[in-house]
Amino acid sequence: MMVLVLIVAGLGVVTLLMVLFAPHIRKYAAGGYCQSMARLDGKTVLITGANTGIGKETALDLAIRGARVIMACRDAEKGEEAAAHIRAIYSDARVEVRELDLADTCSIRAFAQKFLSEVNQLHIIINNAGVMMCPYMKTTDGFEMQLGVNHLGHFLLTYLLIGLLKRSAPARIVVVSSLAHNFGWIRFHDLLSQGSYNSGLAYCQSKLANVLFTRELARRLKGSSVTVNSVHPGSVRSELIRHSTIMTLMFTAFSMFLKTPSQGAQSSIYCAVAEELHSISGKHFSDCAPAFVAPQGRSEETARKLWEISCELLGIEWD
Repeated sequence: MMVLVLIVAGLGVVTLLMVLFAPHIRKYAAGGYCQSMARLDGKTVLITGANTGIGKETALDLAIRGARVIMACRDAEKGEEAAAHIRAIYSDARVEVRELDLADTCSIRAFAQKFLSEVNQLHIIINNAGVMMCPYMKTTDGFEMQLGVNHLGHFLLTYLLIGLLKRSAPARIVVVSSLAHNFGWIRFHDLLSQGSYNSGLAYCQSKLANVLFTRELARRLKGSSVTVNSVHPGSVRSELIRHSTIMTLMFTAFSMFLKTPSQGAQSSIYCAVAEELHSISGKHFSDCAPAFVAPQGRSEETARKLWEISCELLGIEWD
């Protein structure tokens, strides 16, 4: 009985301390904020997955800066709700919603074709949408879902819009990756997880693919006045973890250590607008500062091989 009393008392003390120090913990966990006051009047921005989480917060910030923000969302209805919320906060927001399913290359091509016929400039594209630790599923084209959406979908979208970005230069591409890339390996022998599947490892592989894509694209865009950088947004309270019960429980238990979506959006915003990054390309950022890249994310050989295989899977030639 005495042991039980001591345990309960100890838990009570811990809980009290966590409550008392919660504001300081949240402040520490928040990370850096984008300090740039840059305006984006006359600029056009495309953000994928902008109907929720850090994508929505990024859209709000860039709209307040004066940009025309095109929110590419799989669910157009939810996208319109998010756009309405942004307009309610900032009545002058120029936000538009367009349907885009990154798990379907036909949808990506249709989106790009309509986009190119209606939009004559594109200054910033933020490849933000993603799925995390979902059960084994395939995209419409038969790709493993996480690699298909997080990497291949954005790879194809960027390919289709790269000409417009070059014509609109200076322009920027921001790729939302993750710290999880440190734990990823590109499994060239089973890239689409047909032989075996682990949702966590597949997610890490897709986030490593984001970093490698950024590195190789930066090399190919050298001298074009189009830059590309990747970001780790931090651990953010969002819908991204909905497929993982364990992650949901962990995020609930340690919620005070997590960033809000607004805080998580800061590095994306920073890479999109910061004046000092106008010529910086091929780098990785977190908390609005350069961040560590795992050795496997710095391999030029792996980046080029993944590029070639991605083109083969998508049936494109990207010189």
